[in-house]
Amino acid sequence: MYDVVVVGGGPSGATAAEDLVRSGARVALLDRQGRIKPCGGAIPPRLIADFDIPDEQLVAKITTARMISPTGRAVDIPIENGFVGMVDREHFDAFLRDRATAAGADMRIGTFLRVERDDAGTRVIYRDKASGDERGLPTKLVIGADGARSRVAAAELPGGSKIPYVLAYHEIIEAPGAVGAYDPARCDVIYDGAISPDFYGWVFPHGGQASVGMGTAVDGVDLKAATAALRVASGLEGRTTIRREGAPIPLKPLDRWDNGRDVVLAGDAAGVVAPSSGEGIYYAMIGGRVAASACMAVLATGNVARLKLARQLFMKEHKTVFRVLASMQNAYYRSDDRRERFVSLCHDIDVQRLTFEAYMNKKLVAARPMAHVKIGLKNLAHLTGLVKPGYV
Repeated sequence: MYDVVVVGGGPSGATAAEDLVRSGARVALLDRQGRIKPCGGAIPPRLIADFDIPDEQLVAKITTARMISPTGRAVDIPIENGFVGMVDREHFDAFLRDRATAAGADMRIGTFLRVERDDAGTRVIYRDKASGDERGLPTKLVIGADGARSRVAAAELPGGSKIPYVLAYHEIIEAPGAVGAYDPARCDVIYDGAISPDFYGWVFPHGGQASVGMGTAVDGVDLKAATAALRVASGLEGRTTIRREGAPIPLKPLDRWDNGRDVVLAGDAAGVVAPSSGEGIYYAMIGGRVAASACMAVLATGNVARLKLARQLFMKEHKTVFRVLASMQNAYYRSDDRRERFVSLCHDIDVQRLTFEAYMNKKLVAARPMAHVKIGLKNLAHLTGLVKPGYV
């Protein structure tokens, strides 16, 4: 009998499993493996510190972010007093799973099928990858951390199959050094309706490789063609493609993360990817941590209402940031004119400093109230068209 079965071995599930076993729970970690999520791979210093990520997991350290407008104008934003770490999900996810199993989680390789309940108790039923047989894992609680199209969420929570998302696609390609417009110490974010009509494209260094991709929720957009255009623009079109990956990326947290009985969601399954930026690794790992905390509270008290703690704890710290980012996306991603104005706004030094302080430390900065007032006025001027985009 397990205390918790964690379904999904990405950053969220692996974090939940490790936290649980270190808290004394008996845990099974079920993952199908063999799938790598498309991801730019950026992780902020807050994540590195909070989750004890060793330096060898960082394939690159980024010191500049470049934002590119629909007309091709670029704004370079220096990352002051630090860096943004880059990870490759193929190795980073495996590292997190290995750390969870080293701590004591039992690893199971297979595909989740369903949760069964009867007089004998609750079991997670999965198809074993090696044998093809159906097997059961007796458990008290279940964490669904199996991605944006979560089978756990679809089966166990009303509305769990209707989470809004964008489709993301990227290609990992060889990029051993600077070439064309590509800089291995800089992340490029491309706000251009020709690449994505409602989101953005990216060119992110991964050491000797690069992640080049984009996302959109608009039907009919050719993701591969858009990515090919990004490769050409960056000077990487002739480089060898190592792998291609696509997946849905949720952009709105679900209103409910638990079934009130024995299941709680975490990570993409709960919808915790930041609007506007699409950042997911940090929030996935935080989601895994609060899901683990909620499960431990249930195990300690026998009160299944404590499963609600997962969403409550997450939203207490991050709800405001998600609301602000959603407002930014709704305001600026609607047209190329708005995207042009957004990149122009990001040329402002106050915007740059407050944005990156918030990104690096994962909280809104309230230390400089006059800067917030200035940003608010500039934002209003851009949205109402009172000023023209400027880059000087």
